[in-house]
Amino acid sequence: MSTILPSLPGLTAAPTATDREKLSAVAKQFEAIFVRQMLAAARKTDFGGDDLFGSQAMDTFRQLQDEHFADAAVQTGALGLASILEQQMARFLPADAATGSTASSDSSGGAA
Repeated sequence: MSTILPSLPGLTAAPTATDREKLSAVAKQFEAIFVRQMLAAARKTDFGGDDLFGSQAMDTFRQLQDEHFADAAVQTGALGLASILEQQMARFLPADAATGSTASSDSSGGAA
């Protein structure tokens, strides 16, 4: 089973994006992949009722449902994993890139 990752507006950075914007997009992509994997692992549990609901069409529907949920969770920031990753990884950006949009994206900000 292959997974097709959609290019949603909030999950991809523009070609002319700053390092901070690229970091934000990558953090959101990571969170979406993490949530998809977590939901896929949860779906593998067997409750003994696969005879009733165990079809390829239902598996495809559940995969699409999980992908949609993961994308929605990332867009709304419901889990907050992307923002935490972004804050932690921003420390490794060059000083000018890290402070460029820090004030608008998080409250911890770096006062110069």
